[in-house]
Amino acid sequence: DAATGTSTAYEGNNALFGHKYVTQAFRNLGLGSNVLDANGNLKDINGNTIVDDFPAGTLTPGFPGFSLQPQYALGYTADMLEAGVPVVYAYINTPHRPVSLNPYGYGFPSDPGDYGPGEAHYVQTLKQYDDSFSKFFTRLAKDGITPENTLFMIMAEEGDHVIAANPTNPGCDGVNTPCTYGNTVGNEVGELNLNFRGLLQAEAGISTPASVNSDDAPDIYLTNNPGPNDPSLRAFERASSMLTATNPISGATDTIAQNMANPVEFQMLHMKTFDPLRTPSFTMFANPDYFITGSTVCGTSTTPATSCVTQQPGFAWNHGDVQPEITTTWLGMVGPGVVPAGVDHTTWSDHTDVRPTMLTLLGLKDDYSHEGRALVEKFKGWAQPSAVKKGGSFVPLAQALKQITAPVGPLGLASLHASTVALKKGNPQDDSTYTGIENQLASFTAERDTLVAQIQPLLEAAESDGTPIPDSTADTLIQQAANLLSRVQAYASGLQ
Repeated sequence: DAATGTSTAYEGNNALFGHKYVTQAFRNLGLGSNVLDANGNLKDINGNTIVDDFPAGTLTPGFPGFSLQPQYALGYTADMLEAGVPVVYAYINTPHRPVSLNPYGYGFPSDPGDYGPGEAHYVQTLKQYDDSFSKFFTRLAKDGITPENTLFMIMAEEGDHVIAANPTNPGCDGVNTPCTYGNTVGNEVGELNLNFRGLLQAEAGISTPASVNSDDAPDIYLTNNPGPNDPSLRAFERASSMLTATNPISGATDTIAQNMANPVEFQMLHMKTFDPLRTPSFTMFANPDYFITGSTVCGTSTTPATSCVTQQPGFAWNHGDVQPEITTTWLGMVGPGVVPAGVDHTTWSDHTDVRPTMLTLLGLKDDYSHEGRALVEKFKGWAQPSAVKKGGSFVPLAQALKQITAPVGPLGLASLHASTVALKKGNPQDDSTYTGIENQLASFTAERDTLVAQIQPLLEAAESDGTPIPDSTADTLIQQAANLLSRVQAYASGLQ
């Protein structure tokens, strides 16, 4: 309400928060024994009472905990759908991470850390996932909840990069022959922890106070938040770009920083929020074998490249970075109006497309603007918006949008290369190369944002309001997007 400053759009609706109250609601509904045990605790997809084992040795009946095994997540999801909840979201733990053994034999208690590719327990865990999904869909079908009347969307949030040497039994395939990994250097599984500030001080003499969030692509905040042209920040960035370490698995000398971005590039990659206190001084997208920490303490070796790196067998799959094995993931969907096309390796999309796709398929709309677009080429018959049926401009224009606005699309990756060169270049006496690249990136981003502001409303109006996109308008915008992409790629390719 513009007059009062309050919103009335969501008044009169009820919400239920917290596992405790969800369980109580199920009890009040009088759901059957496939949902609740004799004590009123939730059951998993196998019909066993859900238990949490955190803290270790303390079992809490009915509570699933944080790292949801598929037996728990899918059982809980089925319970909610059967209780009449129309929209359910669920999370399932990654299968390469061992889960604690519970009373029903899920998990492997002797496993100390992440599995390597093809390890026996990894394969057995995946079989548990397959079994849980099979029971989930079979159970829902008995309730009349099927792809004929329900939309199912299953996806991975991101891919992972595995840090492991070759198996000790070459030729293993993980199916017929399980892979094995030894416990000696050269045959290990486990990410490489790097004490970033300790290495930076040892190799470059940089001791500027900074906060480093532990990650494969750490955000780095210099104390007192110096400006982008501040000499202390620029020295910190240049030194960070040149750090090297000795890989304890391969013995190779690795350059740690593979890409770098600061607030100018954040704007291009949609990494900048409205809160300036959350904006890092810069982000370093590291070699994916390494998990970067802010520690200043390294080992006793006189060689920092060795002493600042330790292998951690508990974690062997890194994510949150920009490498293709991490950013290339998948979306599976089945339901009313979805074309049963099988595996599609050609349609380019990202997570921002899930929401508009779901709302368009379900015939819903709200007052939030989208960052993505509906994947209408995967719709059939009545599900395709009328505006899409009336003209052929929607899909080409939507594809053009993704090319220039997706963070790991071709324009985003080209600009990230340019940003990396900028942060690496220069010296205290002459930082003109850095300044020139930064100014050009800011100009490209402004042009991109102006173009997106013209394209996005046209797509949303076609998806939800039935407004066709004129071919002439779409053609002009598509050409402008292609021209911008070509110029950014040409500019970035000329920078070394």
